[in-house]
Amino acid sequence: MKILKILFFLFLVVSCNKKNDHSYTFYYWKTKLSLDQKEKKALDKASVPYLYTRFFDVDKVEGKFQPIAVITKDKSFQTDKQIVPTVFVTNRTLLNISQDEIKFLAQKINQLVQKKTTEYHLNITNEIQIDCDWTAGTRDDYFTFLKELKKISGKQITCTLRLHQVKDKAQTGIPPVEKVYLMCYSTSSPLENADINSILDVNTLKSYLSNIENYPIKKIAVALPIYSWGIVTNHLGKHKLINALSKEDLNNPNFQKISENKIEIEKDGFYFGNYLNKGFKIKIEEISDEQLQTVVNFLEKKIPQFDIVYYQLDSKFVVNQNFNF
Repeated sequence: MKILKILFFLFLVVSCNKKNDHSYTFYYWKTKLSLDQKEKKALDKASVPYLYTRFFDVDKVEGKFQPIAVITKDKSFQTDKQIVPTVFVTNRTLLNISQDEIKFLAQKINQLVQKKTTEYHLNITNEIQIDCDWTAGTRDDYFTFLKELKKISGKQITCTLRLHQVKDKAQTGIPPVEKVYLMCYSTSSPLENADINSILDVNTLKSYLSNIENYPIKKIAVALPIYSWGIVTNHLGKHKLINALSKEDLNNPNFQKISENKIEIEKDGFYFGNYLNKGFKIKIEEISDEQLQTVVNFLEKKIPQFDIVYYQLDSKFVVNQNFNF
């Protein structure tokens, strides 16, 4: 009997300490829909049955709404996951927009989503996600647009939620949706001179989300970064980004290491598809498991339950990546 009591106690301890991994999936943010074997393998293992797939962007060009970088598809894009059409709308698209234009915009976005779905035989969900960095000046028109898109499409409309839109919710407002996707990255601009990681600085994130538990919308999924890039600085202090660079890419005899994640170019030449001069500096920004775990631990104290959507599904980022947090 004593042994049974001890075993039962140990079972309780183990059960209480058992880590509950969050279900997860990915954003897919390439213009051409295709999947290599590494991406397929990572996607097959994802525990959420959806893939959040960017269909196109919408911008205002010379006063007219324009779809930008509309998706194409090749035969390698085969998945059992249901597709959630995701559309990025620039904030300037919504500036000085009329009520008639809002209806027109909602109609055209819905039509193009339907067209691409039919054309490429995509198995989509009953959800359309809108990604927009709306501001206090565009909030009312953006919220009207979301309502109009819901009415026209007959689908559930969800949207992304940036850190400043949480912190400044009194100014930016609460979108008229039942679910939001909290973007836990892009905590600062990569084109500013700063020592912090612009993809994800945990202290900055904690500051912006200190009261996220009070956010009125309770259905929240968390978008976490697994991407990386290199920030190139020229002689004048101007910056440009080269996507998908990692620290391993800095191992080059023509580079002089300044630190673990920063080098100075010692010889003019083509590097990573760009002609870069001697004296240019490259700083790598990437995300560690420790950073992601810290963010998840922080959010678990504030959000009762959440799935994770990793940005983004790309063989450069999914190999040897831990997704179980």
